[in-house]
Parts: sequence; structure tokens; C-alpha cells
Amino acid sequence: MTDAAFHDTTNSGGSSGGRVRVWDPLVRIFHWGLVAAFATAWFTADELQPVHEIAGYTVAGLVAFRLFWGLVGGRYARFTQFLRGPGQTLSYLGDMLRGKERRYLGHNPAGALMIVALLISLSGTAFTGWLMAEPTRVAMLPALPQIVTPAFADEDGEYGEYGEGAEGEGSEALEELHEVLANLVLLLVALHVAGVVLASFRHRENLARSMLTGDKRGPEPGDIA
Repeated sequence: MTDAAFHDTTNSGGSSGGRVRVWDPLVRIFHWGLVAAFATAWFTADELQPVHEIAGYTVAGLVAFRLFWGLVGGRYARFTQFLRGPGQTLSYLGDMLRGKERRYLGHNPAGALMIVALLISLSGTAFTGWLMAEPTRVAMLPALPQIVTPAFADEDGEYGEYGEGAEGEGSEALEELHEVLANLVLLLVALHVAGVVLASFRHRENLARSMLTGDKRGPEPGDIA
């Protein structure tokens, strides 16, 4: 795909004269689908387990799609377009603190870092949830019982009063890890929303709306396209 394929032929604003198609339909469907799936999973936890599991599988499927689309999708969807090294990311964060960050047409370095963090934490949340759905799946992690067995064994090497021993403790540890990861995702979402609001204010454009329409203001002098 060439850059020209992303430019709207209508002259509808921006110093450079026009709007630019940045987010393709699949990126937008992924974004809002993930919002809906995670929200559903969050609000149905411990209440509607079948719905919770379906939402969790949906999250896993969407994450898998985004990883695939990040390799073969359009220009602004590709990881190679927006992922930056640690030095450039730290430099951008420093510019943000000074209120001097440049406008990126696609994901800025802070946004790229957030995407990576969200994809990793969502993957961990979905994977631990999948393990919890069937107790036999925990056997895929043979090191887990070895780690928790000493904590539950008494002096004679027998299991404690709960009777479940390592398996019971392993399930509890897995459930706790699942909840910690889900809470981490919620924290990252809050930071992401705060970043979107800040960038929208600084660069005078509604980034949430651009994720609905796919279009952003054309690049201006000093912007990074």
C-alpha cells in the first residue's frame, strides 16, 4: 500500500489541506471489539461464568488477530511502523513532561509502549483464565506443583487440612494471578484513556473519534507521519 492510498481526496481541514485515513476498518473493529469484550469479561466475573468465558475467548481471539495484523496489515497497523527503541520512547516521554512532544499521525512512542503492555497483559489474563477453565490444563505447567507443594506439606510430607495439597494451592495461585493480571489491564486502560485525553488536548484533535472514523487531520510541519 502506498501513502496516497491513505489520503482523502476531500479538502476538509488541517494545514496541509485534507484528512488522512490512518486506522483501517479492521484496526477499528479490533479496538472497539476489545473494549466491549474486556468490559463484558470484567463485569461478569464471578457472576455469569459462561458469559465471562466467552468474553475471555473473544479477547484472546482479538489479541491473536492484532498480532497477525501487526505483521501484514496496513501501514499504520504494522508494528514496524510505530514500535520505537527504549531511547526514543524515553525521549518522547521526557518531551511529554515538558509539553513539547511532537504529533504522530499513527501511534506515538508512548502509545506504542502501551499497546505492547496491553497485549502482553491481556494475553496473560486470557491464558490463565483458559487454564482455570479445566483443572487438567494446569498439568501443562509441571513446575507449578513443585513450587507450591512445600508450602502445603506438613513435617511428615503429608498435605494439610484442606486435603487438596499442591493442586488446591496451585488453583488458588492461578486464580490470584488471573485477578492480578486483570487488574493490571484495568490500570493500563485507565492510563491509556488519560494519554488519549492528553494527546487530544495537546494536538487539538479528537483521537477517540478518529478511531471511529479512521481519519485524522493531515500532517502539519513538524508532525511525524
